[in-house]
Amino acid sequence: MFTSLFLHASFLHIFGNMLFLAIFGPTVEDTVGRGRYLGFYLLGGLVALAAQVAVNPSSTGPTLGASGAIAAVLGGYILLYPRGRVLTLVFIIFFVTVIEVPAVLLLGFWFAEQLWLGLEGLAGVGGIGSSGQAVAYFAHIGGFGFGLLVIRLLVRRRTRDQPRALA
Repeated sequence: MFTSLFLHASFLHIFGNMLFLAIFGPTVEDTVGRGRYLGFYLLGGLVALAAQVAVNPSSTGPTLGASGAIAAVLGGYILLYPRGRVLTLVFIIFFVTVIEVPAVLLLGFWFAEQLWLGLEGLAGVGGIGSSGQAVAYFAHIGGFGFGLLVIRLLVRRRTRDQPRALA
């Protein structure tokens, strides 16, 4: 089970995971401490895996990646820093700009997308989230929920500064 948290299906898969972890992870780690963060991360990954298996126990495909554990970090971040802001690179055809987006908006949209695609896959509606898609949406949902529920138990200190992350 632990091994699956460190295996990835492709370079793009690990790059996406590490990008989100690099943006949101250090702030959560600074807030809860290194040891607690490691335990939170690993347990979040296991809870995420359990959520995916509970929703789709007959799946024969492997569940790989750190997405569920990172989703726990995202859930913790949104609860600890609801007014945090994220610098985001935006592409509009040939125009590229950087804008500052409220983290609650960015992560709220991300979670809503995961929920939509996961439910769409369960319903077998088709499209990106169809049951043939190899994305463990319920691992993301389960990890995020775990982060929301557990992070407050781990906080050792709160800073008044609202962090600014880069995306």
